[in-house]
Amino acid sequence: MILVETKLGNLSDPVWRERAAHARLDPLVLEQWEAPKNRLRKASEGGIELAISLPRSEHLHDGDVLHFDAANNIIVAARIALKEVLVIELEGLESLSPAEILRTCFELGHGLGNQHWPAVIKGTTVYVPLSVDQKVMASVMRTHAYQHVTTRFAPGEEIAAKLDAKEVRLLFAGADATPHHHLGDHARGTHTHSHEHGAAHDHTHVHDHDHDHHHDHDHGHSHSHSHSHSTVK
Repeated sequence: MILVETKLGNLSDPVWRERAAHARLDPLVLEQWEAPKNRLRKASEGGIELAISLPRSEHLHDGDVLHFDAANNIIVAARIALKEVLVIELEGLESLSPAEILRTCFELGHGLGNQHWPAVIKGTTVYVPLSVDQKVMASVMRTHAYQHVTTRFAPGEEIAAKLDAKEVRLLFAGADATPHHHLGDHARGTHTHSHEHGAAHDHTHVHDHDHDHHHDHDHGHSHSHSHSHSTVK
């Protein structure tokens, strides 16, 4: 077991790019929910066991060099494929009245909460990890037709570079590779939610509507949810 307490560099750095051209690259493949962690144990594809223990202010990026075996000319580097992120820009709200800003933000929070989509707010931008098919997320945003709000999709690595370690953990650690299904019949006021998760996470769901819920969980880990229900009349 090799203890990794600091990153040696990144494959995008000139010195490591040059070394990698003449060395054997042994990737440590990380799932999206593993990438934000600063502590984990995992084996590389070549079977090298690593115990990663980075400072809490740090997290792994794609291409980070974790170990260099000079004797055997082997480079162990992180290979991470973060999903795309829905980027919601709220700059257009700045010209509105306080009442209009409040209404739009409430409606946006209501819409995201109904879908159980985790989100991170930084400045006037809201980041939502891809938790269902991109077309589905885009359709949901078009259906709500939020005024003075623009949306786009961006690569996960691009967004991760703009966030600190805590924000990256909040954004990606709870968004696993399994879709989060949200099936509902609003007309009758009933919902059925099913979750299939492969990662541990702890987040909050907020529902601002009046209906009955049935939750079906099938997963092999523990997590905690706190639900807050309020009726707006």
